[in-house]
Amino acid sequence: MNAELRRRAYLDAMQVTTWLPRTVLPFAAPSRAELLAPPSAEAPQEVAVESVVKVAEAVREVPAERPKIEVPRPGAQPRQVAVETPAAEPEAAEEKPARVSVPPPRFSLQLLRAGDCALLVELPTGEPFQSRDPAYILLKDLLRAAGLPDSPQLLGEPVRWPLLVRGQMDQGPEAALEFVQSFVAARLEEQPSACLWLVGLPAIRFAGEGDEHSYNRELQVEGLGACWALPGLELLMDEPARKRELWQAMRRIRQRWLAPAHS
Repeated sequence: MNAELRRRAYLDAMQVTTWLPRTVLPFAAPSRAELLAPPSAEAPQEVAVESVVKVAEAVREVPAERPKIEVPRPGAQPRQVAVETPAAEPEAAEEKPARVSVPPPRFSLQLLRAGDCALLVELPTGEPFQSRDPAYILLKDLLRAAGLPDSPQLLGEPVRWPLLVRGQMDQGPEAALEFVQSFVAARLEEQPSACLWLVGLPAIRFAGEGDEHSYNRELQVEGLGACWALPGLELLMDEPARKRELWQAMRRIRQRWLAPAHS
């Protein structure tokens, strides 16, 4: 294929029907005179008019869609459009129940000794007994009725909870139970007793592992031996009717610490 045929093939591929070289091409055929004449002014207008007419005809052939406008009718309910909501993603793992933090219990207990009995007594005011305290006077009355000395001896300092210690330490009910039982067991190991009085709900709960339903009952506690649960001194003063039940229980149990004296 010569150069002229190659050029024409390129021009045909580019859809160029008329072209004019800038210089004389070697071995090229002479240009035709009609191709070098300037184009008439009517030709572009005719092409433009024809294109406009074709576009207008195409627009008329495709009818434009009018937007539909719904006019609400009297008494008609508004149309509800269902909106798809994304489905809830399944939980990757079940949520673990949050651990509930239990506040530390607050109480003050005093360990005493009267005759052959040890007494773990709730301090109503949180402070050691004074000789003129109504609660202490009531305790002396209980000891006399039980046949025990009415001047009990102190066994160590009061046990106050929560403990005032530095650093982080478990102050919950379980820790309080373990501490109180260990404290009392150590004192009883030094000087055993025939019966341990648990006077007041904190003493019953954190030494005898009981509750208010244990009032006036005997309890057997591992490491502490035989125990007797009594209502608190302040509760006995506020509700004198409880004393009658207490006296009846004392008649049954007092033989536990009086029996050795009669033998």
